[in-house]
Amino acid sequence: MARIVMKFGGTSVADLDRIHNVARHVKREVDAGHQVAVVVSAMAGKTNELVGWVQGMPKVGGPNSPFYDAREYDAIVASGEQVTSGLLAIALQSIGVDARSWQGWQIPIRTDNAHGAARIQEIDGSEIINRMERGQAAVVAGFQGLAPDNRIATLGRGGSDTSAVAIAAALHADRCDIYTDVDGVYTTDPRIEPKARRLSKISFEEMLEMASLGAKVLQVRSVELAMVHKVRTFVRSSFEDPDAPGMSDFVNPPGTLICDEEEIVEQQVVTGIAYAKDEAQISLRRVADRPGVSAGIFGPLAEANINVDMIVQNISEDGSKTDITFTVPTGDVEKALSVLEKVRGSVGFDAVQSESGLVKVSVIGIGMRSHAGVAATAFRALAEKGINIRAITTSEIKISILIDGPYAELAVRTLHSVYGLDKH
Repeated sequence: MARIVMKFGGTSVADLDRIHNVARHVKREVDAGHQVAVVVSAMAGKTNELVGWVQGMPKVGGPNSPFYDAREYDAIVASGEQVTSGLLAIALQSIGVDARSWQGWQIPIRTDNAHGAARIQEIDGSEIINRMERGQAAVVAGFQGLAPDNRIATLGRGGSDTSAVAIAAALHADRCDIYTDVDGVYTTDPRIEPKARRLSKISFEEMLEMASLGAKVLQVRSVELAMVHKVRTFVRSSFEDPDAPGMSDFVNPPGTLICDEEEIVEQQVVTGIAYAKDEAQISLRRVADRPGVSAGIFGPLAEANINVDMIVQNISEDGSKTDITFTVPTGDVEKALSVLEKVRGSVGFDAVQSESGLVKVSVIGIGMRSHAGVAATAFRALAEKGINIRAITTSEIKISILIDGPYAELAVRTLHSVYGLDKH
């Protein structure tokens, strides 16, 4: 017998038929003798609908104000998960499973006071553990907790994945199964490269890079949490037949295990290729090369919540001037240019240029730590396809390359092939 946390996203609980299908998945694990807690998202589209209702209301401070009362916003948008948890508990009871629903405040899941983007601080899992040991399945509303002001606080988009991993850590679960609309983590996006393979295992570090660099399978915060607390996490499909052969295999269920790299016996040099569209490049020309310049540029950008990624600096021959180029999400270009104009006088640069429509393609693998020449292989392969590289950043297990948008799919397929990821 094991203790399992099962998480089902919005598409998995999109309607009553799918909720009944989820109930069959849960019953399978209960019938196998496992203690089970289930974390659910709102039904697909419901959170967007609730947010839309809020946006249709008068704003605090008048029509030109950007603000709503964040506490009331949370009270409204958290209701989607409350509905789903109640419906799933009823569905489980109807097929003979002892179950009850739990809202975040009932456990409680305690968060900080950042309504709308709260972070989990503490979970008291004692009562749920007590109920599970007595054979009851707990159905928990994801995405929400209890703030210090005793009000509901939501965790931000993708927060149900974070809820599930945090609850798994608090319950000392043997595993956290994330059920979604895909059957695992692939070497790259199968829509771009049909030869992409499902990985049986991937390390926390690799998954964190994949998630932060464009892979949409898991939310970044949930992977960070799983890595910190060493929560073994399985990505599985909720659309497979709950009673199909192998679905109840606890040791090797169908899907991808995200785990500590020590569990991965045969480490590939490269595990996967990720990509992120809608990147933009900003260049500052002839910047005065003196101490404090970088802080004067990137400090104000950080204060404006603009995520700066790749940074390249070229110093002039006489060392007096430098060109600084960096990337930001395309949606932040106008805001970034506005910030830069405000600091132009204090920083000192001649011109600012921007270009959108770029793509960041990343090669990821823990095997890079012990293998030389991985970057050179990528550069050679892209050069042979006539793909120009605009910028490069590297880390211990990642190489990210900035290229023109129209070459994105060709670059992904080329790198996927050159590292042998298309070979079974």
